[in-house]
Amino acid sequence: MSLHGDGPYWSHYFWQAGLCTADGAGEAKNSSEWRGRVQGNRGRDRGRGREKRGSPEQQSKMANINVMDLIYWKDVERTGIVFTGLVVGLLSLFQLSIITVISTVCLAVMCFTVSVSLYYRFLHLLNMGDGVHPFQSYLDLDISFSGEQAENYMQKAIVTVISAADSLKNLFLVANLLDSLKLLALMYLVTYLGALCNGLTVFIIGVITLFSVPLFYKQHQEKVDSFFAGIQAKIDNVKDTLQRIAQGGGPPPDHTPGGAKPKTQ
Repeated sequence: MSLHGDGPYWSHYFWQAGLCTADGAGEAKNSSEWRGRVQGNRGRDRGRGREKRGSPEQQSKMANINVMDLIYWKDVERTGIVFTGLVVGLLSLFQLSIITVISTVCLAVMCFTVSVSLYYRFLHLLNMGDGVHPFQSYLDLDISFSGEQAENYMQKAIVTVISAADSLKNLFLVANLLDSLKLLALMYLVTYLGALCNGLTVFIIGVITLFSVPLFYKQHQEKVDSFFAGIQAKIDNVKDTLQRIAQGGGPPPDHTPGGAKPKTQ
Protein backbone atom coordinates (compact mmCIF):
# COMPACT_ATOMS: atom_id res chain seq x y z
CA MET A 1 0.00 0.00 0.00
CA SER A 2 1.68 3.17 -1.20
CA LEU A 3 1.54 6.11 1.16
CA HIS A 4 2.88 8.71 -1.24
CA GLY A 5 0.70 11.75 -1.92
CA ASP A 6 -1.79 11.27 0.86
CA GLY A 7 -1.41 14.86 2.00
CA PRO A 8 0.50 16.64 4.79
CA TYR A 9 -1.91 15.48 7.51
CA TRP A 10 -1.24 11.78 7.02
CA SER A 11 2.42 12.33 6.14
CA HIS A 12 2.87 13.89 9.57
CA TYR A 13 1.72 10.69 11.28
CA PHE A 14 3.51 8.41 8.79
CA TRP A 15 6.77 10.23 9.36
CA GLN A 16 6.42 10.08 13.16
CA ALA A 17 5.52 6.41 12.99
CA GLY A 18 8.59 5.68 10.87
CA LEU A 19 6.54 4.52 7.88
CA CYS A 20 7.91 7.05 5.35
CA THR A 21 11.35 7.08 3.81
CA ALA A 22 13.52 10.15 3.36
CA ASP A 23 11.93 10.96 -0.03
CA GLY A 24 8.39 10.89 1.45
CA ALA A 25 7.34 7.42 0.17
CA GLY A 26 7.08 4.28 2.26
CA GLU A 27 4.93 1.26 2.90
CA ALA A 28 3.41 -0.08 6.11
CA LYS A 29 4.54 -3.59 6.96
CA ASN A 30 1.05 -4.52 8.01
CA SER A 31 -2.20 -2.67 8.57
CA SER A 32 -2.40 -3.45 12.32
CA GLU A 33 1.04 -1.98 12.96
CA TRP A 34 0.19 1.10 10.92
CA ARG A 35 -3.09 1.69 12.76
CA GLY A 36 -1.43 1.11 16.14
CA ARG A 37 1.29 3.65 15.49
CA VAL A 38 -1.08 6.28 14.09
CA GLN A 39 -3.43 5.85 17.07
CA GLY A 40 -0.46 6.13 19.40
CA ASN A 41 0.56 9.42 17.78
CA ARG A 42 -2.99 10.72 18.08
CA GLY A 43 -3.07 9.71 21.73
CA ARG A 44 0.16 11.59 22.37
CA ASP A 45 -1.27 14.68 20.64
CA ARG A 46 -4.38 14.50 22.81
CA GLY A 47 -2.18 14.14 25.87
CA ARG A 48 -0.21 17.21 24.89
CA GLY A 49 -3.51 19.08 24.46
CA ARG A 50 -4.61 18.10 27.97
CA GLU A 51 -1.26 19.21 29.37
CA LYS A 52 -1.65 22.59 27.70
CA ARG A 53 -5.17 22.97 29.11
CA GLY A 54 -3.97 22.22 32.63
CA SER A 55 -5.91 20.99 35.63
CA PRO A 56 -9.62 21.78 36.17
CA GLU A 57 -8.69 24.35 38.82
CA GLN A 58 -6.35 26.12 36.39
CA GLN A 59 -9.01 26.10 33.67
CA SER A 60 -11.58 27.52 36.08
CA LYS A 61 -9.13 30.24 37.12
CA MET A 62 -8.41 31.13 33.48
CA ALA A 63 -12.14 31.28 32.71
CA ASN A 64 -12.69 33.64 35.65
CA ILE A 65 -9.83 35.84 34.43
CA ASN A 66 -11.33 36.00 30.93
CA VAL A 67 -14.75 36.94 32.31
CA MET A 68 -13.25 39.66 34.51
CA ASP A 69 -11.30 41.02 31.54
CA LEU A 70 -14.60 41.32 29.65
CA ILE A 71 -16.39 43.03 32.54
CA TYR A 72 -13.57 45.52 33.16
CA TRP A 73 -13.13 46.29 29.43
CA LYS A 74 -9.49 45.18 29.30
CA ASP A 75 -9.94 44.52 25.56
CA VAL A 76 -12.30 47.29 24.43
CA GLU A 77 -12.98 45.79 21.01
CA ARG A 78 -13.75 42.32 22.32
CA THR A 79 -15.91 43.57 25.19
CA GLY A 80 -17.72 45.95 22.86
CA ILE A 81 -18.63 43.10 20.51
CA VAL A 82 -19.90 40.91 23.35
CA PHE A 83 -21.80 43.72 25.05
CA THR A 84 -23.39 45.02 21.83
CA GLY A 85 -24.35 41.52 20.73
CA LEU A 86 -26.01 40.74 24.07
CA VAL A 87 -27.98 43.99 24.21
CA VAL A 88 -29.07 43.89 20.56
CA GLY A 89 -30.08 40.24 20.86
CA LEU A 90 -32.12 40.88 24.00
CA LEU A 91 -33.78 43.97 22.50
CA SER A 92 -34.72 41.90 19.45
CA LEU A 93 -36.74 39.60 21.69
CA PHE A 94 -39.21 42.46 22.30
CA GLN A 95 -40.37 42.30 18.68
CA LEU A 96 -39.37 38.80 17.53
CA SER A 97 -39.65 35.30 18.95
CA ILE A 98 -36.58 33.63 20.40
CA ILE A 99 -36.65 31.05 17.57
CA THR A 100 -36.50 33.83 14.97
CA VAL A 101 -33.67 35.59 16.77
CA ILE A 102 -31.57 32.43 17.14
CA SER A 103 -32.11 31.34 13.53
CA THR A 104 -31.29 34.84 12.21
CA VAL A 105 -28.10 35.02 14.24
CA CYS A 106 -27.04 31.56 13.03
CA LEU A 107 -27.72 32.55 9.42
CA ALA A 108 -25.67 35.73 9.81
CA VAL A 109 -22.74 33.85 11.35
CA MET A 110 -22.86 31.14 8.66
CA CYS A 111 -22.97 33.71 5.85
CA PHE A 112 -19.93 35.44 7.32
CA THR A 113 -17.86 32.30 7.85
CA VAL A 114 -18.72 30.78 4.44
CA SER A 115 -17.94 34.06 2.66
CA VAL A 116 -14.58 34.42 4.40
CA SER A 117 -13.70 30.79 3.72
CA LEU A 118 -14.53 31.11 0.01
CA TYR A 119 -12.55 34.34 -0.20
CA TYR A 120 -9.44 32.70 1.26
CA ARG A 121 -9.82 29.73 -1.09
CA PHE A 122 -10.10 32.10 -4.04
CA LEU A 123 -6.92 33.91 -2.97
CA HIS A 124 -5.14 30.56 -2.70
CA LEU A 125 -6.19 29.60 -6.24
CA LEU A 126 -4.72 32.87 -7.50
CA ASN A 127 -1.48 32.18 -5.57
CA MET A 128 -2.16 35.26 -3.46
CA GLY A 129 -2.58 33.39 -0.17
CA ASP A 130 -0.90 30.65 1.80
CA GLY A 131 -4.00 28.43 1.79
CA VAL A 132 -4.32 28.40 5.58
CA HIS A 133 -7.88 28.09 6.83
CA PRO A 134 -9.02 31.52 8.10
CA PHE A 135 -10.49 29.99 11.24
CA GLN A 136 -7.78 27.41 11.85
CA SER A 137 -6.84 28.87 15.25
CA TYR A 138 -10.44 28.40 16.42
CA LEU A 139 -10.68 24.92 14.88
CA ASP A 140 -7.57 23.89 16.82
CA LEU A 141 -9.13 24.86 20.14
CA ASP A 142 -9.77 21.76 22.22
CA ILE A 143 -13.05 22.20 24.09
CA SER A 144 -13.50 18.56 25.06
CA PHE A 145 -13.62 17.38 28.66
CA SER A 146 -11.86 14.44 30.15
CA GLY A 147 -13.80 11.97 32.26
CA GLU A 148 -12.35 13.47 35.44
CA GLN A 149 -13.31 17.02 34.45
CA ALA A 150 -16.84 16.02 33.45
CA GLU A 151 -17.30 14.20 36.77
CA ASN A 152 -15.95 17.20 38.69
CA TYR A 153 -18.33 19.64 36.98
CA MET A 154 -21.25 17.26 37.42
CA GLN A 155 -20.56 16.93 41.14
CA LYS A 156 -20.43 20.71 41.52
CA ALA A 157 -23.74 21.08 39.67
CA ILE A 158 -25.42 18.41 41.80
CA VAL A 159 -24.16 19.96 45.04
CA THR A 160 -25.37 23.41 43.95
CA VAL A 161 -28.84 22.14 43.01
CA ILE A 162 -29.23 20.17 46.23
CA SER A 163 -28.06 23.11 48.34
CA ALA A 164 -30.52 25.46 46.60
CA ALA A 165 -33.37 22.98 47.05
CA ASP A 166 -32.55 22.59 50.74
CA SER A 167 -32.49 26.36 51.26
CA LEU A 168 -35.85 26.79 49.51
CA LYS A 169 -37.32 23.98 51.61
CA ASN A 170 -36.23 25.70 54.82
CA LEU A 171 -37.60 29.05 53.66
CA PHE A 172 -41.02 27.85 52.49
CA LEU A 173 -41.55 25.47 55.40
CA VAL A 174 -40.54 28.18 57.94
CA ALA A 175 -37.49 26.52 59.43
CA ASN A 176 -36.46 30.02 60.52
CA LEU A 177 -39.30 32.51 61.00
CA LEU A 178 -37.16 35.61 60.38
CA ASP A 179 -35.70 34.29 57.12
CA SER A 180 -39.13 33.23 55.90
CA LEU A 181 -40.54 36.69 56.67
CA LYS A 182 -37.68 38.26 54.72
CA LEU A 183 -38.53 36.07 51.71
CA LEU A 184 -42.21 37.00 52.08
CA ALA A 185 -41.38 40.71 52.02
CA LEU A 186 -39.05 40.22 49.04
CA MET A 187 -41.68 38.37 47.02
CA TYR A 188 -44.21 41.10 47.85
CA LEU A 189 -41.84 43.74 46.46
CA VAL A 190 -41.18 41.60 43.38
CA THR A 191 -44.91 41.69 42.56
CA TYR A 192 -44.63 45.49 42.22
CA LEU A 193 -41.55 45.04 40.02
CA GLY A 194 -43.49 42.62 37.82
CA ALA A 195 -46.27 45.17 37.42
CA LEU A 196 -43.77 47.78 36.21
CA CYS A 197 -41.72 45.69 33.78
CA ASN A 198 -41.23 42.15 32.53
CA GLY A 199 -38.34 39.77 33.11
CA LEU A 200 -36.65 40.60 29.81
CA THR A 201 -36.39 44.26 30.78
CA VAL A 202 -34.86 43.34 34.11
CA PHE A 203 -32.39 41.03 32.35
CA ILE A 204 -31.32 43.80 29.94
CA ILE A 205 -30.83 46.18 32.86
CA GLY A 206 -28.77 43.50 34.59
CA VAL A 207 -26.51 43.06 31.54
CA ILE A 208 -25.95 46.81 31.24
CA THR A 209 -25.24 47.01 34.97
CA LEU A 210 -22.79 44.11 34.79
CA PHE A 211 -20.72 45.85 32.11
CA SER A 212 -20.87 49.35 33.62
CA VAL A 213 -20.96 49.27 37.44
CA PRO A 214 -17.68 47.33 38.03
CA LEU A 215 -15.78 49.68 35.70
CA PHE A 216 -17.37 52.75 37.34
CA TYR A 217 -16.46 51.44 40.80
CA LYS A 218 -12.87 50.79 39.73
CA GLN A 219 -12.50 54.34 38.40
CA HIS A 220 -14.17 56.03 41.42
CA GLN A 221 -13.44 53.56 44.20
CA GLU A 222 -12.51 56.12 46.90
CA LYS A 223 -15.62 58.27 46.40
CA VAL A 224 -17.94 55.26 46.31
CA ASP A 225 -16.38 53.74 49.44
CA SER A 226 -16.68 56.99 51.38
CA PHE A 227 -20.31 57.41 50.28
CA PHE A 228 -21.32 53.93 51.42
CA ALA A 229 -19.29 54.33 54.63
CA GLY A 230 -21.43 57.36 55.51
CA ILE A 231 -24.62 55.43 54.80
CA GLN A 232 -23.42 52.51 56.92
CA ALA A 233 -22.64 54.90 59.79
CA LYS A 234 -26.18 56.30 59.70
CA ILE A 235 -27.65 52.81 59.64
CA ASP A 236 -25.54 51.83 62.64
CA ASN A 237 -26.75 54.90 64.54
CA VAL A 238 -30.38 54.05 63.76
CA LYS A 239 -29.81 50.49 64.95
CA ASP A 240 -28.27 51.77 68.19
CA THR A 241 -31.25 54.10 68.77
CA LEU A 242 -33.78 51.33 68.17
CA GLN A 243 -31.84 49.01 70.45
CA ARG A 244 -31.86 51.57 73.29
CA ILE A 245 -35.59 52.17 72.85
CA ALA A 246 -36.22 48.43 73.00
CA GLN A 247 -34.17 48.25 76.21
CA GLY A 248 -36.15 51.05 77.86
CA GLY A 249 -33.93 54.05 77.32
CA GLY A 250 -30.25 54.69 77.90
CA PRO A 251 -27.49 57.22 77.29
CA PRO A 252 -27.90 59.84 74.52
CA PRO A 253 -27.11 58.67 70.97
CA ASP A 254 -23.52 58.75 69.78
CA HIS A 255 -23.17 60.70 66.53
CA THR A 256 -19.62 59.60 65.74
CA PRO A 257 -19.28 57.59 62.47
CA GLY A 258 -20.38 54.03 62.94
CA GLY A 259 -21.45 54.66 66.47
CA ALA A 260 -17.89 54.26 67.69
CA LYS A 261 -17.20 55.57 71.18
CA PRO A 262 -14.28 58.04 71.43
CA LYS A 263 -11.48 56.95 73.65
CA THR A 264 -11.22 58.81 76.94
CA GLN A 265 -7.83 60.01 78.12
